[in-house]
Parts: sequence; structure tokens; C-alpha cells
Amino acid sequence: MRAAARRLTRRMGRRGAVLTLKGTMALVYGSGQVVQPTGDRQGLALLLKLRPLEFWGWAWITAGVIALVCAWLPRRGDWPGFLAVWIIASSWAMAYLVSWWPLGESPRGWVVAVLFGAFGAVCLVAIGWDEPPPARSEPPRET
Repeated sequence: MRAAARRLTRRMGRRGAVLTLKGTMALVYGSGQVVQPTGDRQGLALLLKLRPLEFWGWAWITAGVIALVCAWLPRRGDWPGFLAVWIIASSWAMAYLVSWWPLGESPRGWVVAVLFGAFGAVCLVAIGWDEPPPARSEPPRET
């Protein structure tokens, strides 16, 4: 069992692990917006003028699925997953930021904007990571 888990983590790597976490979070958040939408929509007024909340929930779900699929792709092919999560999180962050200032509709919009901005910024950091070289297996030392 441990050997299988080791092979799985080696195949996925750190970038894949980040994409799996981000994808799962986006998928769950989007599902929550579709199944039981958020009550406070003040900070989302700008986005809701473009599309209904259900659309945005499905956008989160789509980004999550893209990230989960891309988690299994090689390093050069996983960038769409990072990009998808960054785009939806940045859209959410900008909507809340604009609702706080200059619109003044959501007095605490800046707090939510920082949270979603940080969620998306992790993708920008991780997309530039290189996977560490595989560990060399050394023969056991004699004592």
C-alpha cells in the first residue's frame, strides 16, 4: 500500500498536489454556489450583472475539474489547471474589491477580495515551481 502511495505521489509531484487541492476546493465551492447559493450577494453585484450566480458556480466547478485533470499531466502540460483556478479566483477577488471601493456597496469587500486574491495567487507561485529531482537511492551504509 505504501509503495503504491509513493508511486502515486512521485507521478503527481508537488505541482500536481497543489492542483489537486486547489481543484478540489474550487469544485466544492462551486458546488456550494449551485446547490445552496450564498446569502450575501453585495460583493458580487458586478459579476451578477453579467451572469446569474448559478453560472458562476458552474465556472468554479469547471475550473476545479480542469485543475484536477491537469494535476495528472506532465509539468509542461499542467498550466491550464493553474490558469483556470487563478482566473475564477481573480474574478471573484476583483468583484469584491470593486464592491468595496469605489462602489462602496460592501464595507468588508476588501477582506473577501484579499482571501480570494491569495487563493488565486498561490497558483501564480506554483506555476513557476520546478519539481525537485528524484531522490537517488543510495546503498545502505555499513556500521
